[in-house]
Amino acid sequence: MLQAPTFQDVLKARQVVNRYLRPTALHFYPALSDLLGFHAYVKHENHQPVGAFKVRGGVYLVSQMSEEERQRGVITASTGNHGQSIAYAGWLFGVQALIGVPEGANPGKVAAMRALGAEVRFHGPDFDAAREYVEQLAAKEGYRYVHAGNEPHLIAGVGTYALEILEDLPDVETIIVPVGGGSGASGICTVFKTARPSVKVIGVQAAAAPAAYKSWKAKKLVQDRTETFAEGLATRTAFALPQRILWEHLDDFVLVSEEEMRRAILLMLEKTHNLAEAAGAASLAAAVKLKEQLAGRKVALVLSGGNLSVDKLRWALGGDAHDRTR
Repeated sequence: MLQAPTFQDVLKARQVVNRYLRPTALHFYPALSDLLGFHAYVKHENHQPVGAFKVRGGVYLVSQMSEEERQRGVITASTGNHGQSIAYAGWLFGVQALIGVPEGANPGKVAAMRALGAEVRFHGPDFDAAREYVEQLAAKEGYRYVHAGNEPHLIAGVGTYALEILEDLPDVETIIVPVGGGSGASGICTVFKTARPSVKVIGVQAAAAPAAYKSWKAKKLVQDRTETFAEGLATRTAFALPQRILWEHLDDFVLVSEEEMRRAILLMLEKTHNLAEAAGAASLAAAVKLKEQLAGRKVALVLSGGNLSVDKLRWALGGDAHDRTR
């Protein structure tokens, strides 16, 4: 059984991550706060070099690999942002990366991975099909396989953004964080349930891809459908290590609809002038849904990524519904 990272592990990870990545902003937005009825702060992980928080985990994990592992190269599966993080780390440390993605993966994310020197292979209809493919390929060809969630160094690395929230807003009362595989939420829980256990951590996932939510509810790993346009939340199978952390520390978990995320993309664009992908906007969608119980509180919303494709942006703005899945 993999050992869950500790608060000290996240502090150690920051010493490495901060050499390569600048801290991201945590901004207070008065107009958004007036609309929601609470003090709304947005953690801008969309401002990372690859447009998403996961790059923190990729950088830290690859930095900790042995020379033998680096020589073998790394392989992973992703719907986009995790793959970008591994591709970026591979580029940074001179490690060859192979990324398996599902058919129909976000074209901007695929282009970004290739621009960083990674090889990208398409396989299957969803993330889990691509994951099963690269797991077989890793066993056959000897790559160092990187799971998208069951990696303590990934969780410690992404947990560094929780340290930044803690330092920038020490009196934060609630944090809302998107959950796909759960590494980001696990990092938040690891930091805050040690340093500030009174802070309420709320996860949010797409109702059309609820495997992590249902696993958290049942306290066991389950599978479910992935019919959401939010590729960052589209995991058919829950991940064991993040779930163990969430079972112990996550305070609440909510589901949001496709329409709620679509409206949140527009609201984020209007009130903060930031482009959020659907997963990144999910925290705001949940905040709208929960605004009565959050009234008057200081709330940090994690904008986990901003890699929204042009087709999905057109759909969010009111374009043809068939663009939703592109």
